[in-house]
Parts: sequence; structure tokens; C-alpha cells
Amino acid sequence: MQPAALALLLFGVALAEPVSRALAAAHWPSRDPVGGLLVWQAVGLAGGLALLGAGVVYGLAPFGPSLPAALDAVADAASGGAPLPPIGIDHGVALVAAGVLAVRLVGVLAAVTVRTLLARRRHRDLLDLLGTPWPAVPGARVLDHPLPVAYCLPGLRSRLVLSAGVLDTLDPQRVRAVLAHEQAHLRERHDLVVLPFVAWGATAPFVRGMVCAQLAVAALIEMRADDVAAARTCAAELTGALRSMGGAAPAAALSSFTTALDHRLVRISAPPAPLPVAVRVGVRLLALTIVGLPTALLLLP
Repeated sequence: MQPAALALLLFGVALAEPVSRALAAAHWPSRDPVGGLLVWQAVGLAGGLALLGAGVVYGLAPFGPSLPAALDAVADAASGGAPLPPIGIDHGVALVAAGVLAVRLVGVLAAVTVRTLLARRRHRDLLDLLGTPWPAVPGARVLDHPLPVAYCLPGLRSRLVLSAGVLDTLDPQRVRAVLAHEQAHLRERHDLVVLPFVAWGATAPFVRGMVCAQLAVAALIEMRADDVAAARTCAAELTGALRSMGGAAPAAALSSFTTALDHRLVRISAPPAPLPVAVRVGVRLLALTIVGLPTALLLLP
């Protein structure tokens, strides 16, 4: 099991740092934001699984030739069967390290999730108190503010928020483009996509690759929402709306990490050629492979 543990450790470290940096710098995700997001989710899931699994596999190595066999031995001993052989200090340290990392990952994710949910609830209560329902769009609120601002507040009781400045500044076609963008965020639950990466970055903010992952995922969800809005309305209307609004977004917007407005405008006005179908299929298979590798190392003899 020691070679499997080493392979898992190297794979997890590679995903957390050089692979994340390289993927963040790659240009192809802008041609297939959905595929890029799938690969990023695979990288995050596989990285955590590999790093945790490395400690568990090495720590339980004295109990069996594979992780399933070792777990069976532990379960048998716990139920009164044959006692387990003693383990060395190195194996004990590996198990403790895996436990500490697991507690850290789960704890940070739970803390970020709770903090986010509480902030959304307070924000939603304020919106319901200060905003005026807009009959044209269910769940939308209009805030009496002259600056053109629009954003969404995701969740089970989601809200679309527009300032009076949006309705005063933009014509109806551009308002529809803005709404289509924000509705794409809500419909595809981009908040759930970005949340694990916020937690991942908070777990180890000193690892540059994790910071790159947050920025790249946030940029891709904006690209995806732009693509949906441009397809549902018109690219010219969307770029016009973004220029009028100046890309402004309040602190409570879906994501605080967005691409520069100029880059977004260029991409919407002159969208890059989509990846060929075969390549898009390959990207999705790559995501499955990334997750499958540590899973195989954990489960196979």
C-alpha cells in the first residue's frame, strides 16, 4: 500500500499547485466554460480525496495489502475478532495528519457555508424590507438607488435585484439581457459551484494554486452567464448593458472574483470559436479520469 499512498500524495500535491496554476492560465476553458468548470470541480474533488487518502492508506498499511482489506481488518477487530498488529510511529502520524486535514477541510467548508447562508438571509430580509417587488419578474426587487446596479442573491428563496438606475438608464432590451445573465447564475446554481473553491482557498491560502482556482472558477461562471444571456437576448444588448453599468457589483453579489470588464466585453463581442465536439467530449472524459485515478488507487488491491 505504500506505493499507492505515495502516488496519492504526489497526485494531490500536483493538482493543488502546478496543475491548478496551469489550468488557470489555459485559454481553452473560455471556449468551453461548462467543460472548464467540470474539470475544475474534478480537480478540487480529486485533490482533496488524494491528499486525505494518502494519509489513510499509509496509516492503515500494516493492517492489509489494500485499503478495503485493511478496513475489513479494522472492522473485524472492532467487532471482537483478531486483534490488530501494532503500527509504527510513521503510520500513526499519517493517520493523525489525515484526520487533521479532514477536520480542517470540513470545518472550513462548514464555516464558510454557514457564514454565507447567514449573510444571505440578512441581505434577503433587508431587500424585502427596502426593495419594491417588480411584478414583471417574480422574485425581483427594485432598490431606490440612482446608480445602475444588478445582481442576484442565490438560495432557496432567491432574489433578483435591480436598482432604479438600471430601469432609468437601460432600455428594455438591455434590461432583459441583464436579467438573463443573473437568472443564469440562479438557474445553474453557480453559488454552489464557487463555494467549495472559496473554502478550499481558505483552507490553505498560502498555496498559490488554490487562489488561482478561486479566480479561474469565478471567471468561468461569469463567462457561462454571459454566454447564456447573449444567446437568449443579443450580444450587442448585453455589452451595451455592461458598459452602461460599468461592471459594478455590490459586495453581496454572487462572486467577488470576476474577470475584468474589458475582457468580458471583448469575449462577448467577438466570442472565441467553440471547441470541436470531440474535444468537448474529451474534456468531460478528462474530468471523469481525474476523479477516477485517486478512487482507483484507494479501492483497487
